[in-house]
This record gives sequence, C-alpha cells and structure tokens, in this order.
Amino acid sequence: MNTRLIRYRTKPEMADTNAELVVAVFAELKAARPNSVRYLTLRLEDETFIHVVETASDDGSSPLPQLAAFQAFQSGIRDRCAEPPLVRSARVVGNYRMLDEPKQGE
Repeated sequence: MNTRLIRYRTKPEMADTNAELVVAVFAELKAARPNSVRYLTLRLEDETFIHVVETASDDGSSPLPQLAAFQAFQSGIRDRCAEPPLVRSARVVGNYRMLDEPKQGE
C-alpha cells in the first residue's frame, strides 16, 4: 500500500466550490467502485483541505486521474488555493475505526 497526504488551503471565496468538486469525485468513485484506492477528504474551519489517498500499487499509481470528476477537480486547483497543495508520503501508525481495515488478499 502507498499512502499520500495532500494538504492545501483554499481562498475563502473558493472553499465551497472546491468542496463541491471533491463531493463529485466521491460520487464518481462510489459509482465506479475501484478496489485499488481508498480516499478520505477533510475540510478544516480555516478552509484547509486534507486528502488521504491510499493506493494498492507500490508505485503509487491510482485510478483517480482517470475519473472525469477528478480531472475537473484538478483543473484550476492552484487558482482556488491560498496555499498550494503539499503532497507527502505517509504511513498509518494507528487506526481505530477511522479507516477501513484491508481485507485479507487485498
């Protein structure tokens, strides 16, 4: 598994638009149901967004870029941001009922 944490802060007037684009990504994910990705997005009170993406591939490849909704989300992301996206690799140190546990064989 490969886990990435992406953090950025939107301009206040763009936060709702950004959230709507993120919701559309989740709707498309729910419809497509890819098994190779797990994804969580949080919105903080200061309009910071945190995305946690876990992919099954060792090289970090993900089905997200193929989704039309994700492409729409990516389009103009830098214009919506007050602080640009910062991407970091991450490892889960502890998890209690927050993230799904991988099923055997996944």
